[in-house]
Amino acid sequence: MTARALVVAAPSSGSGKTTVATGLMAALRGRGTAVAPFKVGPDYIDPGYHTLAAGRVGRNLDPVLVGTERIAPLARHGSAGAEVAVVEGVMGLFDGRLADGHGSTAQVAGLLGAPVVLVVDCRGQSRSLAALLHGFRSFDPEVRLAGVVLNQVGSERHETVLRAAAEEAGLPVLGALPRRDALAVPSRHLGLVTAAEHGAAAVSAVAAMAELVAAHVDLDAVVRLAEPLPQGPAWSAADAVHAVARAPERPALRTAVFGGPAFTFGYAEHVELLTAAGAEVVVVDPLRDETLPDGTAALLLPGGFPEEHVAALGANEGLRAAVAALAASGAPVHAECGGLLYLCESLDDAPMCGVLPARAAMTGRLTLGYRDAVALTGSPLFPAGARVAGHEFHHCAVTPAAGSAPAWGWRGAAPEGWVLGGVHASFLHTHPAGDPDAVARFVGAAAL
Repeated sequence: MTARALVVAAPSSGSGKTTVATGLMAALRGRGTAVAPFKVGPDYIDPGYHTLAAGRVGRNLDPVLVGTERIAPLARHGSAGAEVAVVEGVMGLFDGRLADGHGSTAQVAGLLGAPVVLVVDCRGQSRSLAALLHGFRSFDPEVRLAGVVLNQVGSERHETVLRAAAEEAGLPVLGALPRRDALAVPSRHLGLVTAAEHGAAAVSAVAAMAELVAAHVDLDAVVRLAEPLPQGPAWSAADAVHAVARAPERPALRTAVFGGPAFTFGYAEHVELLTAAGAEVVVVDPLRDETLPDGTAALLLPGGFPEEHVAALGANEGLRAAVAALAASGAPVHAECGGLLYLCESLDDAPMCGVLPARAAMTGRLTLGYRDAVALTGSPLFPAGARVAGHEFHHCAVTPAAGSAPAWGWRGAAPEGWVLGGVHASFLHTHPAGDPDAVARFVGAAAL
C-alpha cells in the first residue's frame, strides 16, 4: 500500500498549523485511518505531539540535514502500512534556510509531490484573505495550493465573508475553526513543553485538537486531496549502514541512549541505524535510573531540556559517576546540545558528570540556525575534515566553548565542542540519516 500525502502549511509561524495538523492526525486515527505523521525541519517538539495523535512515531523531513534525495525515501519508510501521511510544515510556507529558502515546506511538498493545505489566522482580516491566498497561490507555480483552513474565525458573519474571499481566490475552504484559547500548550524558551514532560495534559491537548478539527474541518474533503507518495524504494537503516558490518558471531553491542522527559530531542532513525549497525539499544531515563545498564559499551546523549530538570539530574550521583567512568574508559560517547551540558562539570551551578572541564549556564540569548560544519578533530563518529550540515538551537553557553581538540568549526564562528578520548560533544544537532556512516563508525568504535 502506498500512502497518500498532504502538507499542512501556513503563511507564518503562529497561524495554527500545529493545531490543525495534530488534530487532523488524531481525528483521522479516531475514525480508523492509519496515519503517518511528519514534521518539516529540525523541530523535535511537534513530533512528540504527532506521536500521541497518530499512535506511531513522528518523524522529521529536513532537506538541509539529510539531503533532498532522501526526503521521499524517508517518507516512504515512515509511511509503511499507513493510508495517509500528514506533513506539518515549518514557519511560513516558503521559509527555510535564511540564505536561499532551502529546507522550506514548499520544497518538501514538491519533493513529495504533495498538495498543500494552508492554515490562515484570520483575526483582523476579511476580504484581504483573497489577496493573501492569491499571493501564496501564484508565488511559486510548482507548489500546488489545494485548499485553506480558516483559523481564529470570530463569528458566523466573519466566516461568511472569509469563505467569499477564498472563493474569489479560487481555493476551497476545508474548514473554519472558531476562536478558542483552551488548546494552548505551555511553552518555554525553545518552544512548546515537550509531550513527554506535559504528560496527561499533553494527551488532553491532543484530544481537544482532534475534537476541534473533527467538528469544524471536512475530513473527507481533506483526505480526497491527498496524493500518493512518489514511487521508489523506501529508506532502509540496514542499507544505509555499510561502513561497519556486524560479524554473525559477535553479540550486539549494548548502547545506552538517554531518554525520558529531560532528553527528548532525537530522531527515530538514529535508533534504527544504531540497531542496524549492531547495537543493542537500551533507553536510560536519568530522572529515574541510577546507573548505566550492565555491559554498556557506548552512550548516546541527545538534546532536550536538562536545564529544566537540573536539580534531579544533579542529585542522581550514581548515574553521573557511571557516565564519567564510561567516558574515562575510552568508550564512545556522543553528546549533542543537552547531552553536552550534562557532561560538563556543572549546569547552572548544579553538579553534572564532570567529563568535560567546562561549566554550562542558561543565558538570555537564543542561538538558532543551520550550520555547514567541518570536523576539526577526528573522533569515533567523524574523521577530521568531514563536512556535515547541522543545526543549533539553544539558550545555553558552555565555558570554555571548546577544548584543545574542538569538535567543529564553521564560517564566521570560533571552534566549538569537544573531542576528548572517545567523547564527541557539541551544541550541533545532526540528523543521522544524513550521515549514516557516522553511526556505523560509532558502533564500530564500541567494539574496539
